[in-house]
Amino acid sequence: MTYTILEHPADVGIEATGPSLREAFEQAAHGLIAVILEVTIGAASEAREITLACPDRQQLLIQWLSEILYLYDGEGFVPSEIIIHEFTAKGLNATLKGERFSPARHRTRIDVKAVTYH
Repeated sequence: MTYTILEHPADVGIEATGPSLREAFEQAAHGLIAVILEVTIGAASEAREITLACPDRQQLLIQWLSEILYLYDGEGFVPSEIIIHEFTAKGLNATLKGERFSPARHRTRIDVKAVTYH
């Protein structure tokens, strides 16, 4: 399982792979966090649950990453462990474990405004 950050003059992209689509979604989430922050192993002192249903897997990926971006940007939550429990082409249920954002512990890289199709 892995992700690659793709540089682009106007944007940044993530290419995620894994033995299954579920694991590729998990890697895409790790890739998004790596775009936003320098990756550090944090304490998993908090958890968030995400349940999504979408018409297709493309929209599911966009909504999945958008939820993670909201948790970071809107709630100051930095996930360090991402576990998708249930996964279909049209929905997922996941637990994200992590900690509150702390400028002393987390160095920011890029301010991601939105998740888009490419």
